[in-house]
Amino acid sequence: MEIRRFKTGDEPALFRVFFSAIHVIASRDYTREQIEAWAPADLDPKLWENHVRDISPFVVEADGEIVAYADVQSNGYIDHFFVSGSHPRQGIGSLLMNRIHEEASLIGIDELTSDVSKTAEPFFVLHGFHVVQRGFPICRGVTLENALMRKELRRRT
Repeated sequence: MEIRRFKTGDEPALFRVFFSAIHVIASRDYTREQIEAWAPADLDPKLWENHVRDISPFVVEADGEIVAYADVQSNGYIDHFFVSGSHPRQGIGSLLMNRIHEEASLIGIDELTSDVSKTAEPFFVLHGFHVVQRGFPICRGVTLENALMRKELRRRT
């Protein structure tokens, strides 16, 4: 497996990862209506491309296929963290989380935060995050459930 920076042209493959992560993995914790609101098949490709370019994620490739991606912003916020529905529980998420921590250390981030789905919450807890606040965002008119999670990072002295 290789972790690399996002490059233009990755957008369609990242959408497939996002879509399958939600429709395959998160579907055990959310209703069909919530899944369709969160990850509609007809999501505007231009909006998707612009957002992915803005967050500039790390991308995981296995055998030449993009199987996961995640970002960390300069303020420590993780906006997207998704592993393909066809590659769950293979250590890919942990590999990616380690890369996020390395990047945070390199750019001097003191804490990581993310709005995390019910499905991802146990994974984030495993990696040292704790719930700060429960949220009920509305997406395309449908109420979802998530949690703002935080992890304090040790500064190197």
